[in-house]
Amino acid sequence: MKAKKSFGQHFLNRDDIAYDIAHSLARMDQYDTLIEVGPGKGMLTKHLLAHDNQLIVVEADRDMVQYIQRHYPTLKDFIVSGDFLKVKFEDFIGDKPFGIIGNFPYNISSQIIFKMLDYKEQVPELVGMFQKEMAERVVAGPGSKTYGAISVLTQAFYTGEYLFTVDKSCFTPPPKVQSAVIRLSRKSELNLDCNPLLFKRIVKQTFGQRRKMLRNTMKSFTDKAELLTHPDMTKRPEKLSVEDFIRITKWVEDLEG
Repeated sequence: MKAKKSFGQHFLNRDDIAYDIAHSLARMDQYDTLIEVGPGKGMLTKHLLAHDNQLIVVEADRDMVQYIQRHYPTLKDFIVSGDFLKVKFEDFIGDKPFGIIGNFPYNISSQIIFKMLDYKEQVPELVGMFQKEMAERVVAGPGSKTYGAISVLTQAFYTGEYLFTVDKSCFTPPPKVQSAVIRLSRKSELNLDCNPLLFKRIVKQTFGQRRKMLRNTMKSFTDKAELLTHPDMTKRPEKLSVEDFIRITKWVEDLEG
């Protein structure tokens, strides 16, 4: 069965790497259900089935759904046919915790991260294969060229670890880019101590104009000199930590009341 460009499919052809990905999960004792995104031909799936957790696979390609049904009959009642980004987990998991894993389609990998953040109260960890550049961006720290809005928004709630690089030759067909596997482990405290929606808006807007100093991009949030003349306002967003953005968000809340 050939990979389909429309689904961004690149099938992993190295069983040892699939094994390593499956065994990169570190918090399986915190949830009973594991969701695999885009199982394809099941290279990773067969190793996930060795875990005690109940595996649910989400696959958008109907041909691949049939493939999984034929080759992994024990999953027959645990296949969700549809777009992962549109799935409502509460429909089949309720409010129980679950982990997320997969060789993610690169064209929707950032959206998968944001979907995880929408369900952060239920997701203790995520292990995923990303385009290497995206993987580096998610786990990057302040001062890095790859540090951006997705870094801050993810690291506000999760600790990121770059696990290993996967060469393009390990896929059929080979992608044009290198890949990497990362693990995101949820932090113990999910309360940012500031308005989370305002925090998200500030992070996105400042990185949307990342070459500008904050004193320019923050004017749409406040015109108060107490904030705009602060030394931090002469910095660009990539120099600020998650804690810095939380502090700035609280300032805006206090000033604008």
